[in-house]
Amino acid sequence: MNKRKLKNAELDRKSVEEFKEAEKTPIIVILDNVRSLNNIGSVFRTADAFLIQKIYLCGITAKPPHKDIQKTALGATETVEWEYVEDSLELVEKLRSEGILVFSIEQAEGAMMLNDFIPETNKTCAVVFGNEVKGVQQKVVSASDGVIEIPQLGSKHSLNISVSTGVVLWDLFSKLKLKKS
Repeated sequence: MNKRKLKNAELDRKSVEEFKEAEKTPIIVILDNVRSLNNIGSVFRTADAFLIQKIYLCGITAKPPHKDIQKTALGATETVEWEYVEDSLELVEKLRSEGILVFSIEQAEGAMMLNDFIPETNKTCAVVFGNEVKGVQQKVVSASDGVIEIPQLGSKHSLNISVSTGVVLWDLFSKLKLKKS
């Protein structure tokens, strides 16, 4: 088995134009009052990796361009479509009225474990990630179609938002895109 690391030039990455034209994974990410600029940039980079349809930045979540977002996004703010919306609740209600299923990523009564969640194929879903300390606002959780929880078996009760985003987007991407292949 060949174990030589590939050089960046060998990775066959999409150009900005190719990314914009590529078929997107039918997932929308909503950042609800995320404070850390590095976390925001990391979410952009992860969204780029999985061809995510769009990111909504809500409330106090900072917007590009900002050097601390760019530092971790590594150019993903130029590829992934994004929009700022002041009120997360209004956005969730708007998306639901358009037939998009919205799921808060949170620990809550009646939450479905991520490993048990099966996204509907050919239907866009939105996932809401919350503030690093307070999580997703209760009013947004209440307005969501459901709550998805990342199973955690250790002594800590939370993951960093950028890690949570990576775990959830990889899981949904693999269920939607890789199972098709």
